[in-house]
Amino acid sequence: MKQLAPSERVLLGPGPSAVPTRVLQALAAPTVGHLDPEYLQIMDETRQLLQTVFSTKNDMTMAVSGTGSAGMEACVCNLVEPGDEMIVCVNGVFGNRMKDVAERYGATVHPIEVEWGQIIDPEQVAVALTEHPKVKMVGVVHAETSTGAHQPIEEIAKLVHDAGALLVVDCVTSLGGLPVPVDDWEADAVYSGTQKCLSCPPGLAPVTFSERAMEKLEARSTKVGSWYLDLTMLRNYWGDAVAR
Repeated sequence: MKQLAPSERVLLGPGPSAVPTRVLQALAAPTVGHLDPEYLQIMDETRQLLQTVFSTKNDMTMAVSGTGSAGMEACVCNLVEPGDEMIVCVNGVFGNRMKDVAERYGATVHPIEVEWGQIIDPEQVAVALTEHPKVKMVGVVHAETSTGAHQPIEEIAKLVHDAGALLVVDCVTSLGGLPVPVDDWEADAVYSGTQKCLSCPPGLAPVTFSERAMEKLEARSTKVGSWYLDLTMLRNYWGDAVAR
């Protein structure tokens, strides 16, 4: 096959980002098996570094194989059961995508929709939580990739927790570019992608889950809808790193 040599580009959008040479060189390193001791060491280091970038102490912090949308699906499918009610804040493409994913896993979604490029008024979230007291989860996009709208999370987070619901945050565009203080927000499930501000190739989705989220997972009455993204199995693999 003719060698592919794409021209260099100056990339100024929300992603993909240009990948630094040292990252490209790391990709050329020898492959090791997924149970190799050196690989397990890499997993430990990866967890610790992701905890730093997420500003969290969550043990269940890891990288899911797949793009940011796989991270979205991992957060939703593990925490949503058929019949659950969820509020999703929609102000662009990826709010709509979270709504779609949640509905595919059987959730009844109550969307809060605003004009693209605008942020969600916390008062809208307060009203929606009052109108739908059985809501178990609220999803919001921190930085909407399709428009660049930056959603302040703090006030929404407080409203969600006061209502006894879990908070899911899309940080695909923001992680590494804006502060993402997961523990300060008390966010319960947060996901991102590597090809945005982290300046890596696509293919990994950093995720982190709070203790509340893990309790919700433990209390499920049905199996997680996705086999590949089932956290009850993934934690047995990544969770070994915690024990070590």
